[in-house]
Amino acid sequence: MKKYDDVIIGSGISGLTMSLFLALNGRKVMLLEKAPHIGGSVARFHRRGFSFDVGFHFTGGLQRGGMLYNMLSVLGILELVPPIFFPEDAAGCVFLESVNQRFDHPYGIEKIKDKFKGYFPKEAKAIDKYFDMVQSVCKRTPSLNLHTYTFAPPRLEEDFISLDEVLRGLTSNQLLRAVLSVYSMCYGVKPSEISFANHSRMCIGLYESIAFVKEGGNGFIKAFETKFKDLDVEICCGRYIEELTNINDNKVGCCILNTGEEISADNFIFTIHPKEILKILPKKHFSKAFFNRVSSFEPSAGFFAAFATLDTAYEDPRFDLPIVSIFPNNDVNKLLDPNYMGKPGLVVLKSMEHDGNSKRRIIHILQPSFTEHVSAWSASKTGRRPQGYKDYKQDKVEKIKEHIFKIFPSYKKGFEVIEAGSVLTFKDYLNSPDGAAYGVKQIMGQFNLLGRLSLRNLYAAGQSSVLPGIIGAMMSSIVVGRSVVGKNQYQSFLSRNLCD
Repeated sequence: MKKYDDVIIGSGISGLTMSLFLALNGRKVMLLEKAPHIGGSVARFHRRGFSFDVGFHFTGGLQRGGMLYNMLSVLGILELVPPIFFPEDAAGCVFLESVNQRFDHPYGIEKIKDKFKGYFPKEAKAIDKYFDMVQSVCKRTPSLNLHTYTFAPPRLEEDFISLDEVLRGLTSNQLLRAVLSVYSMCYGVKPSEISFANHSRMCIGLYESIAFVKEGGNGFIKAFETKFKDLDVEICCGRYIEELTNINDNKVGCCILNTGEEISADNFIFTIHPKEILKILPKKHFSKAFFNRVSSFEPSAGFFAAFATLDTAYEDPRFDLPIVSIFPNNDVNKLLDPNYMGKPGLVVLKSMEHDGNSKRRIIHILQPSFTEHVSAWSASKTGRRPQGYKDYKQDKVEKIKEHIFKIFPSYKKGFEVIEAGSVLTFKDYLNSPDGAAYGVKQIMGQFNLLGRLSLRNLYAAGQSSVLPGIIGAMMSSIVVGRSVVGKNQYQSFLSRNLCD
């Protein structure tokens, strides 16, 4: 029987972070991944010589002293993940079709405030107050500071008021509310459901800087793989836990894998979707209330994604920005509602790739989508979908192209959709129960699955635990990982690896 200090289940960015953090602290780690390769949603796929990102497209927090910068520094991979920062004065824009108006979005909070006040001169006080509130929340959130050891900080007043309530209290201007809500697309929850506190924690990194990463999500994976080579980390793909066994004194002694192997470990740390964790946990050791609570978690928004290329000769100079968010109306709550039947919003993400001697723009187009939209084919699997589903996908692609060509008419000649994926595609590809882009909804009053579970050596982390996205997933692993190694060990590790 193989024996480890820690078995990590799931090799997305959270599982990779947890494995490296624990290994750097001298622990023997096994990393289990159900898929044939590690990386989860950060892994790229390739078509016709082009590389496309699945779940990672851009990030905040990579400026010096930013949260992601500090986490990569602590893990010793900062130099292995070089950022490609967006133009500071125009990182992206929101195009509101209802008023045919574009609102550019720089980064740097003072720059954003000045830009928005130019668009909304009568709303200067509301804009100042909004950003003051965002910064105040983040300053009072201990988990955003790696030096703070607090595991479960007290909730703030802003954890119990929605983004929508705050914005309505600040301004009656619907256009401004829509512009300030644009990053709702980066966590997939309606402004009426997300707490203002979690909205602030999610957005602060994007307000401070926005960047691509060289080689996209694969850049992160390669950085972790490079560090693993010199550490005691065993990576096992195509394997997953069938059963937890040898449970004594409220601790799990072993697990049995799908291959029949029996593995012993001091700790088992799950970084997979909470509902997938439920399938593994021994029910007699957990209350019915616990199972009901986790089962009730709702999925965040998913996306219908079109992966395309564009001949750069046909680029539209009016929208030569890395991110263009296209909102057909000013109500972001509607755009993120599964029951909304109107024209959907789009997020257009553009990067540059080389194809021989020519340059083509790589374009990812994301349209909010939900499991309800594909329920008729939910029992089918990738590669074996019925014709009705194929027709659905083709119709979605044609409508997206029509929408894109209306905004960017020059694209008609040089634009080509290479691949497309629905919520069901992501469900199968990521071994996810619902194909949501950001795990479970981060809604007010919800207690997510984080940290030690009822059996003393079982832990949960991941993007559904603290906050979604790269920063939230990595943060959850460091929060849980430091409780595994202990306060003194963590502080010693931090002092050696984090430069102030």
